[in-house]
Amino acid sequence: MKAYHIPGNFRLAILSILMVIIGAGCSVTRGLKDNQVIVRKVTIKGIDKQFSEAAINYVDKEQQPNNWLNLQFYYLFSNKGKRKIGEAPALLDSNLVEFSRLQIQKYLVNKGYLKAKVADSIVVKKRKAQLYFTATPGPLFKIRNFKDSIYDAKVRQLYRDTRKQYSHVNTGSRYDTDSLAYDRDQFYQVMKRNGYYDFYRQYISYTPDSSYKKSVVDLVMIIDNPADKKEHPIYTINNTLITIARSNGRMAGKADTIQVDSQFRFVDYSGRFKPRTVTDYTFQKKGEIYNLDKQTLTTTRLSELNVFRNVPNPTYEKLPDSTNRLNSKIDIVPLKQKTDRVEAEFLFNQGRFGYNLGNTFTNRNIFKQSAILQVKLNWSILFDNGNSSVNQGIQNQDFRAGVNLIYPRLLLPFQFPNLAKFGVPHTTFSTNFQLFYQKGLVERRSFINSITYDFFETARKQHSVTPLSIEFSSGTIDPIAKAELLKQNRFSYVYLIGRTTFTTSSQYTFQYNAQELNSYKNFIYFRGGLEIGGNILSLLSNAANTPRDSLGQRTVFGYAFTQYVKTEIDYRWYRSLGGEKQFIFRFNPGIGIPYGNSRQLVFEKNFYTGGANDIRAWLPRTLGPGQFNRESYGVGGGADTARARLKYLDQFGEIKIVANAEYRYKLADNFFGAKLKGAFFVDAGNVWRLHKQVENPNGEFRFNNLWNSTAIGIGTGLRFDLAFFIFRLDAAFKFKDPQFNGSDQWVFIKHFNEIFGNGSFKESYLRNNKTGVDTNGKIVGDGYSFMQLNFGIGLPF
Repeated sequence: MKAYHIPGNFRLAILSILMVIIGAGCSVTRGLKDNQVIVRKVTIKGIDKQFSEAAINYVDKEQQPNNWLNLQFYYLFSNKGKRKIGEAPALLDSNLVEFSRLQIQKYLVNKGYLKAKVADSIVVKKRKAQLYFTATPGPLFKIRNFKDSIYDAKVRQLYRDTRKQYSHVNTGSRYDTDSLAYDRDQFYQVMKRNGYYDFYRQYISYTPDSSYKKSVVDLVMIIDNPADKKEHPIYTINNTLITIARSNGRMAGKADTIQVDSQFRFVDYSGRFKPRTVTDYTFQKKGEIYNLDKQTLTTTRLSELNVFRNVPNPTYEKLPDSTNRLNSKIDIVPLKQKTDRVEAEFLFNQGRFGYNLGNTFTNRNIFKQSAILQVKLNWSILFDNGNSSVNQGIQNQDFRAGVNLIYPRLLLPFQFPNLAKFGVPHTTFSTNFQLFYQKGLVERRSFINSITYDFFETARKQHSVTPLSIEFSSGTIDPIAKAELLKQNRFSYVYLIGRTTFTTSSQYTFQYNAQELNSYKNFIYFRGGLEIGGNILSLLSNAANTPRDSLGQRTVFGYAFTQYVKTEIDYRWYRSLGGEKQFIFRFNPGIGIPYGNSRQLVFEKNFYTGGANDIRAWLPRTLGPGQFNRESYGVGGGADTARARLKYLDQFGEIKIVANAEYRYKLADNFFGAKLKGAFFVDAGNVWRLHKQVENPNGEFRFNNLWNSTAIGIGTGLRFDLAFFIFRLDAAFKFKDPQFNGSDQWVFIKHFNEIFGNGSFKESYLRNNKTGVDTNGKIVGDGYSFMQLNFGIGLPF
C-alpha cells in the first residue's frame, strides 16, 4: 500500500473530472432511437413480502432497469456498444415482458401458490417505461401427509437416519418445489459420502396428490433401485494411479515410476516430485468406502500446494468383477517450477518523489517435496525537493532482502496428527535483512531469523506459532541529529533509533473466519496475537552472570537484549445489506510492555498509525502519540534547523487503539473491464506512550483524556474490482486533529473553507512548522494538508 499527498489544485481537478462524469448523464434517454423506449421501473404487486425481493429476479434481465451510473458509462465510453463498458439501455420488449410474467407466475406456483395468476401492464411516459406485474396468488398449499417409498432397505434406513439433519419437507410445511429439490440434492450428497458411487439424483422423485378444494398436498418421496438390481451397490477404493505430466501438459518421454505401497502407483513425467507430495494429500485410502467429500478434499488440498496448475477431480473405474471396487486415477499438470517477478512503483509524497523496485524469485518445488523457496529483494529510494541542505537530494533509502523456505507440512521432531483436513499446514523458515538510511538522522540495520508453523484446527480456526525468532538490530544516529534530540530531552528517540540490541521471541496468532473475508455474508472476523521476547536470554544471562552495559542492562555476546510482551487484536463485524452492499466495523487495539532487562520497546516493536490501511487521513507514522504536537521539534529559519532535520521522524507509541467503520456498495458492473465499487468510511484512533515522557508532552495514555487525544478522519473511495485483484483509491479528510486543543481540534468543520484553498489557519500552521526560507524570502516547511489520497492494491481490511 502506498499513500500519496496530492497538491490542492490537482485534487480539485480530480473532483472536477468526477463531477463532469456524473453531470454528463442527466438524461437516460439521450442515446435512444426514435422508436425505442427504456425500462426505468418495475413494480410487483400482490406478492407476500418474503417472496417479493426474489420475484424481481424472475423479470428478464433485459427488462430490468439499468443502474444509472452503468448506463452513463455506456453512453460516455462504449462508442455505441463497440466497447464493453457500462451497461446497454434496457429497451422495452413486449415479448420479454410476457415471458417475465410467466416466469413470476411459475415462481409463485413453485412456492406453493398452485392457483397463482399474474397480470402485466406497461405505462410509457417520455420514452420511459414502467412495468407493473400484479399477482393474484390464491391459497397457499401445505403438505398434509408425507411418506417415503424406498425399495432398498439400507438406503431407506440411511435416509430415515439422516433426513432430520437437512430436510425442509415436513408435514404442515409449505409445498415448495425448491425445498423438494434441496432435499433431493442433500440426500444425493449423503449417498455419495457413504459409498454409493453409482447413485444419481434421477433415482429420487416426488409424487404429489393435491386437493384443490382443501389446499393441501399428500406427498410421497420415491427412491428407485437401479434397473435389474435389488439394491444400490456400495463401492470401496482399490488402487490409485498418480500421473504427473510435464509443465506443458504432455505425458511423454521417460517417467519416474514408483510403486509406493499396495495402493499408490506414482508416475512422474516431469521428474520433479517425490510421491509423498501427492500421497500425503490423497484422502481416499484403499479399503475405505467411496466418499465424494474425500474426493473433493483431495482436489482442494493438492491445488492449495501452489505447485500444480491443473488438478481435476480424481476419476474412477470399476473393476470388471463383482467386488464393487474402484480404481482411482489422479492426473496433474505442474506449474512452471521457477518464476521471477519484477515490480516497480513511482512514489509521490508531500513534496518528495522516488521509486520502489522489487524482485521475487520463486522455486515451487525445491527438494522435490513441493517446498517453495522465495527470494525477495526490494529497494526504495526517496528524494526531497526541500529548501534546506538537510531536505535536498536523497531523503531515505530502504533495502530489504529476504529468503523464505515454505514446506507444506509441519516439520516437527515428534509425531503429530495430520491436520490437512481443513487446510494445508506449513512450516516456514525465514531470514530477512533490512538496511534503512534516512539523511541527517539515522542508519539502521536489522537481521531476523525465524521458524513458523501454520495450521488449521477447523475450516474457520487457524493457528500460527513461531517458537523462535532471533533478531539483531543496530542503529547509527547522525551526530548533529543526536545533539538536537538531546538538547530537546528526546532521550527515547536517541535510545530507540541509535541503539544495538539482540532479541529472541516467541509468537502466537489465532485467526477466525479468514475464509469469509471476500464474501457478503453476515459474520465476524477475529485475529489475535501474542508475542513474548527476551525471557530465554534473561535466564541464560542471569545463570551465566553476564556483564551489564552502562545503563545497567544485562548483555549477551556484548549486546543488551530486550524483554517485552506485546499483544494486538483485530476484530471485525461484517453485515450484508443486500446485493453487494456491506457494512464493516473494525476494532484494532494493541499494547506492548517492556519489562525486566528493558525500559523501552525496540524501535520495530512499537505501534505506529496513519496510512492506507489505518487512519487514512494521515500519512504513515505521522500521527500521535496522543496530543503530541510536532511543532515542539523546534522552529527556526535557514538550513540545518532542528525542525528540518527531524521533519520525518516517526511517531510511535506502546499503545494503539484504532476503529474503522466502512460502508461498501456497487456503482457499476462494467467500467473499462472492472466492476466499480464505492465506499464511505470513518477512521478513529491514535497511538500513545505507556507512561509520561518528556519528549512527547501530552502523548501518554490517560482514560480521562482518551477522547481529546483521539484522531478522526472521514472519506470516500473507489474500488476497481478486476476479479483477480482490487485497485483502490481513497480520499480521506482530517476531521478531528488531536494535536490541537478544545474546539480547534474540529478542523474539518472550523476550517472548511480552507480544505482546498489557503487561509489564516494554514498560514499560521506553516509559520509554526517552518524548516527554512527560500531565495525569495518565502517560508517553506510542513504545510497543513486536510486531504490525503491513498492508492493501494486490495481492500484496507
